[in-house]
Amino acid sequence: MIVCPNCNHQNPDGAVQCEACYTPLPATTNCPNCGATVQTDASFCGQCGFNLQATNSVKGEEQTAAPGTVAAAPTQQVSVPDLIEPDPLIEPLPLQMSSPAPVPQNPGIEATAGETPPAPPPAVGSEQAQAASPAKSAPYPTSQTRLQQQTAKLLHLQTKTDIELPQNLPIVHIGKPNDQIPPDIDVSGFPNSEVVSRIHADIRIEGDAYYIEDVGSSNGTYINHTPLPRGNRHRLRSGDRIALGKGDLVTFLFQIS
Repeated sequence: MIVCPNCNHQNPDGAVQCEACYTPLPATTNCPNCGATVQTDASFCGQCGFNLQATNSVKGEEQTAAPGTVAAAPTQQVSVPDLIEPDPLIEPLPLQMSSPAPVPQNPGIEATAGETPPAPPPAVGSEQAQAASPAKSAPYPTSQTRLQQQTAKLLHLQTKTDIELPQNLPIVHIGKPNDQIPPDIDVSGFPNSEVVSRIHADIRIEGDAYYIEDVGSSNGTYINHTPLPRGNRHRLRSGDRIALGKGDLVTFLFQIS
């Protein structure tokens, strides 16, 4: 089935325009992994989660032909005659060795014959300065920084109920009890849950990123009042509004803390 991006009407496979609102429908193709019908501009398969962009990039690389190489013509060596060294314009002067400057003596101290002048006091170096200066107090111990793992949760706006997402699951299934894929977040207890499909949407956790995708619901999934096409996924950010089904009857607010 092809879902109309304008009115969410389910049209048969191969339809060019919507039967309900006559909106042109996006082209579809088959997933190379599971064979499910997906849109040609979809990034991931809605059934198996296969990355469709990687397949398109591989096909594009195979169609790109390597440019032909052009052999460079051999360069011809040209002999250059030796240059004649010119005469110097000014003759260099001989170096003159200067006598060492006399060492100044301390005022008020006269050196007598046969006696060596007293050695000057040693300069206070860094080591002596450190020995003479009082010992500095040891720095305060720095507290070890603890990495806080972020937690994500869904706030049900109609009942003000918080639902924390499981941190040990790469995929969180949202829906109602069924025999195929039991939901990790069961919305059957919320008001107006009849608009939510049993297998409605998935939230995929990849590192610090959270993605939501519609996995074939009857009434669709809306992100910030915009329908999310089946087979595409949206990266969730704190404050995003998620509506399961039409009419904004079952609505959650995505939060990260």
